[in-house]
Amino acid sequence: MYLSVDPSSSTPLFEQLVAGIRAQVIDGSLAQGERLPAARDLADSLDVNVHTVLRAYQVLRDEGFLDLRRGRGAVVTARARDYAQLGRDIDRVVAEAQKLDLTPSALTAMIRKAFE
Repeated sequence: MYLSVDPSSSTPLFEQLVAGIRAQVIDGSLAQGERLPAARDLADSLDVNVHTVLRAYQVLRDEGFLDLRRGRGAVVTARARDYAQLGRDIDRVVAEAQKLDLTPSALTAMIRKAFE
């Protein structure tokens, strides 16, 4: 797993970590059952506070990407395969929308309507 953060970015560090880990689950780089580094180890390697990593892990747990267990650490959930497939499906939908010259805002509106 490769992650980096940009301390000079306006995006909070924990959100950068969430986005990086989420992207790796969706693209299949992180697979179901794979254990992430301990929060303290990841914080040390990125030179960030351990609470920053813990907050990112908690957000990903709340989104269903990670399972957090004391003594076991952060583990990619079984739903990771589903998220990876959804990512591929979204790529196909975006490609089709681009062929039709549909704007991102129009596509977003269509997706929001489908959720209603």
